[in-house]
Amino acid sequence: MRRFLPDTFLILLLCTVGLASVVPASGTFAAWFAIATNLAIALLFFLHGARLSRDVVVAGLLHWRLHLVILLTTFGLFPLLGLALGYLPSSILPQPLYYGILFLCVLPSTVQSSIAFTSMAGGNVPAAICSASASNIFGMFLTPLLVGLLFSMGGHGGFSWDAVSQILVQLLLPFAFGQILEPKIGNWIRSERKLLMPVDRGSILMVVYLAFSTAVVEGLWHMFSLCDIAVVVVADMVLLGLVLLFTTYGSRLLGFNKADQITITFCGSKKSLASGVPMANVIFAGQGVGAIVLPLMLFHQIQLMACAMIAQKYAKAAHRSALPQAEPAVSTV
Repeated sequence: MRRFLPDTFLILLLCTVGLASVVPASGTFAAWFAIATNLAIALLFFLHGARLSRDVVVAGLLHWRLHLVILLTTFGLFPLLGLALGYLPSSILPQPLYYGILFLCVLPSTVQSSIAFTSMAGGNVPAAICSASASNIFGMFLTPLLVGLLFSMGGHGGFSWDAVSQILVQLLLPFAFGQILEPKIGNWIRSERKLLMPVDRGSILMVVYLAFSTAVVEGLWHMFSLCDIAVVVVADMVLLGLVLLFTTYGSRLLGFNKADQITITFCGSKKSLASGVPMANVIFAGQGVGAIVLPLMLFHQIQLMACAMIAQKYAKAAHRSALPQAEPAVSTV
């Protein structure tokens, strides 16, 4: 039953949303908190860059077919499915929440959880590390480009070079600086993963608190009903289910081996909360960011529960196939 329960981080996210609903940041405090949040996000991406081994990158880049399938799923199939959801009338799926779903569809894959589930299921871990990391690097360029393209098609803004430049400054530069220092500090950072986890989660919680504070001040909870939230949950589940079907059976049809199929399944079907929330804060600055990130927060928990079950299924199947076969009984008659 534990796999159906919310993880600790989701509970913290819900508490953060609750805090923002009761005591939203405003005025001078909000301005200073925004500066602190930007610094925390820069530190987060610096650590991502310093953690990523260059040897892993070089080894992973050789498996270009696998990475191409994952990138096309992440930045191709997902956005197409998001556009299809746009045909739902706004009376069923309110437009601000639909924009949140469309935004999550153009985000890069997760890093930590994609690698963890791939490892648990017996997949190609080096390829997962390279693919998930590449997805986040490309996402710094592709996500704002796709937002500009898809949202302008729906009559909601267009492409902004300013958003791209801010993302590059806040996310890519710290990441690149971490990569430069990786030979000196990479081993220490990888060995102190538990010590540095509060930076990962703390920075996301800070952005969520700031985003929802602004949204609450603007009347977020008066805009949507529980029925609206339920529709978003169902839409998230449909999105994830369709992509999981594509990655699972599509990778088989393309002739990948079992380990690579597992990697494609987990890296291609997930969306990054760690990258998505900071990007939303930049791309949609001055708008209702709370409504934009709400579908992503719900998708985050849904993907964790679904992928945990799938990873356990793969692990059990691998364990059964590794067991020695019982010798047939020899008749003495």
